[in-house]
Amino acid sequence: MTNEHNDNFNGLGIAPGLLEILEKLRYTIPTPIQRQAIPLAIEGKDVVGIAETGTGKTLAFGIPMIQLLARKKGQGLALLPTRELALQVEQELHKVGRPLGLKTAVLIGGMSMRPQIAAIARIPHVIIATPGRLIDHLQQKTLRLDKVSILVLDEADRMLDMGFQPQIRKILQAVPKDRQTMLFSATIPPEIMKIAGEHMKLPVHVEVAPSGTAPETVTHEIFIVEKASKPRLLMALLKEHRGSTLVFTRTKFGAKRVTKALRALGESAAEIHSNRSLAQRREALEGFRSGRFRVLVATDIASRGIDVKGIETVINYDLPSQAEDYVHRIGRTGRAGMTGHAISFAEPSQRNEVRAIERLMRKAVPVSLPPAGFSQEAGERAEFNAPRPVRYPGMNRRRRRW
Repeated sequence: MTNEHNDNFNGLGIAPGLLEILEKLRYTIPTPIQRQAIPLAIEGKDVVGIAETGTGKTLAFGIPMIQLLARKKGQGLALLPTRELALQVEQELHKVGRPLGLKTAVLIGGMSMRPQIAAIARIPHVIIATPGRLIDHLQQKTLRLDKVSILVLDEADRMLDMGFQPQIRKILQAVPKDRQTMLFSATIPPEIMKIAGEHMKLPVHVEVAPSGTAPETVTHEIFIVEKASKPRLLMALLKEHRGSTLVFTRTKFGAKRVTKALRALGESAAEIHSNRSLAQRREALEGFRSGRFRVLVATDIASRGIDVKGIETVINYDLPSQAEDYVHRIGRTGRAGMTGHAISFAEPSQRNEVRAIERLMRKAVPVSLPPAGFSQEAGERAEFNAPRPVRYPGMNRRRRRW
């Protein structure tokens, strides 16, 4: 595209003052989701945006929110599933809104209520919150949402999924019906769209990638491995892949166990999960970001809360409980056009879980043989329970049929 309106933020309806700020921040070329969603949101329309993780969804709703709130009275409310995501969104909004005097309040668990109440008293333009802590403030009557004119549900599939649905419904009852609502996520299953449709006015559907699409810059491979052999396979692969590595486990106890094992073998590793305090999680994340820790072991609480540049490899030590979470996990690598690699461990009985991931991504995940010198705990090669008659294109000599 050579037209200047397609190659930069001009022509999207953004005010000149905001365009100057974006230019100073060196935000020059909008991502596809930004290019499509920003004009619609600035017009005040309800928007459902589906895009790969790591494609700039925060600015896709942040720029319109800042511009609209500068023009008229009202308040913005952005709901996020995790504390880390809330802090990242606040940081991004401040970059753009600070020159305009934007005031924000971050309401998340794991932090004292007192400074949050003080931030609310300053009448912020935008409230950024996790559902649980927002409900706490509503119940303690330290906050009213009657001035909210723009509501954003980021990572909407998780926000409206079973775990958050009761909290979201309470919040929706507390905000005015006459408002603008935006939902953004990498995956929005049809049943979630049905719930969302109940609370939106003729939403415009923006999909720059099919729901569940993984970044094209990420390569995938899978190892079939017995559970008992996972620790040794992990260490073998960490010797092959020497860059920064994010390892996902299904449980917080698994994350703790894997981290302990890695440290015992001399790896610089940290853990991040719900049993860690906010201060501990931030320390682990900053240490990983700075390179003090080469390996970060996390549960799915971090699959959408880690924004670290240059993660080379994501290893699914345990397959996720939901196929959609695979996309969010691997979206931590291959960001902003960089290349990345995703490795998954599947036990022989997990054929169906792998199939679900492939159906969601609309692509096959090639199977690889373990590194040289590695053997299964039982002394036999692990196989899925039934042979797989498909051989995918591009398999190298290490790869084989299932």
